[in-house]
Amino acid sequence: MAAAERSELADFLTTLTDDQWNAQSLCSRWRVRDVVTHMISYEEHSTRDLLRRFRTARFRFGDLNDVARAEYDHLEPAQLIKFLRDHPTPQGSTARLNGRVGLVDAMIHQQDIRRPLGLPREIPVERLRCALPFAVTAPPLRGFWHARGVRLVATDLGWSRGRGPEADGTAEAILMILAGRPTVAEELTGPGAAILRQRLG
Repeated sequence: MAAAERSELADFLTTLTDDQWNAQSLCSRWRVRDVVTHMISYEEHSTRDLLRRFRTARFRFGDLNDVARAEYDHLEPAQLIKFLRDHPTPQGSTARLNGRVGLVDAMIHQQDIRRPLGLPREIPVERLRCALPFAVTAPPLRGFWHARGVRLVATDLGWSRGRGPEADGTAEAILMILAGRPTVAEELTGPGAAILRQRLG
């Protein structure tokens, strides 16, 4: 599933104009091209490389992604696309947990790109079923923390998680909430949605 997701992302990226590559994504301070650069920046590196980058970031986890991305910042869009095409199967850090890291990473970041550009898509159900429970517990996402005290309900998938006031929405929107994307909270309904809007906003 991760390989399919990444291949479809590469196909989508070939359709973007230069202006779209430089457009703002849902990720704070990152353009579309920065998001793609970030995605591949963990592919070819070992645990030793990760520790080196962490030292460069002065052991500030929030700066680690910027340090990693900077090493690939010289690549042009065509080179970024080629990398994804040449490496559809996750490797390095993204291959962990049977590829779930690579799958969820690609799913979320594709939406980080598509949503601001107004280019939605229909995510295959089997990928969402795999991604949602993983996003709750995956350490980098901290989905459980973003959704604490709220019961999330994916109305189109029959999936729910948590206790508290209910927040209803599509499975894709729920995934983006678990990833901490504040603007998506506006799409949810129910008493729990107001809590998420206040917390993530």
